[in-house]
Amino acid sequence: MIYDLIVIGAGPAGITAGIYAARKKMNILVLSKDIGGQTAWSGDIENYTGYQFITGPELTKRLKDHIDAYKIKINEEEEILSLAKDREIILIKTDKAQYEAKAVIIASGKMPKELGIKGEEEFKGKGIAYCATCDGPLFANKQVAVIGGGNSALDAAIGLEKIASKIYIINIGEALTADAIMQEAVKKSDKITVLNKSRIVEVKGEKFVKAIEIERNNVKEEIAVEGVFVEIGLVPNSDFVEVVDKNSLNEIIINCACETSTPGIFAAGDVTNVPEKQIIVAAGEGAKAALSAFRYLINK
Repeated sequence: MIYDLIVIGAGPAGITAGIYAARKKMNILVLSKDIGGQTAWSGDIENYTGYQFITGPELTKRLKDHIDAYKIKINEEEEILSLAKDREIILIKTDKAQYEAKAVIIASGKMPKELGIKGEEEFKGKGIAYCATCDGPLFANKQVAVIGGGNSALDAAIGLEKIASKIYIINIGEALTADAIMQEAVKKSDKITVLNKSRIVEVKGEKFVKAIEIERNNVKEEIAVEGVFVEIGLVPNSDFVEVVDKNSLNEIIINCACETSTPGIFAAGDVTNVPEKQIIVAAGEGAKAALSAFRYLINK
């Protein structure tokens, strides 16, 4: 079968694209590792229009319910291996199958950066985590460290405050860079300690994490923790596609219509060079991409 449109990714951008495409009566398929993307990892969300407050998992459920209402086919737990174009048909290969489409929207989002330090590979899933919302409950009444100083790191620390006994924020910069309202919440907490100008150099343990070694003011010190949450940023999930232009950050370059350098291939959300990485921005970009794809197909 050749689909009118295949959407890669089921975060806010991909789900919105799918809904808009379904409303245009396009024959579509959504391919994704999971539903919700980064939204599912988020804690408290207070800047998504229409909801003064909603959690990431709650918003993810509402997004899924919305796309399910259109009976859109979603293949979950598929990893995209490659994307190529053969004349007018786009070929997508996953770890399970191969698909063909007349147009594609890449909305594959981003994935967490890794620390690249000693002990990281050894203790993944054994104390090292990349999603505080997902894995936080496993660390009830334990001391943990959050690595990073931006919004993601402070969101993780604030969420963990209700669970862990002590939270250390290890920030390599001279000061935190998160939004002021989040910094205020951290300052008010007697459970959270911020260590600026600090660099994590090693994760230590036996079967599970027992401590981290940091370097602060050129002096190394060890901090006893049982959990390490890595929140140092994200990288685009774009390695599988080589037929579109990307920038130095490996983000897919798009124009205001979400068109890439290759006709028939569109992109939306955090995988692109759109400067603001926000849930509401991703959703809007997904809508634009679907409308552009529809226009492309009509003209063809």
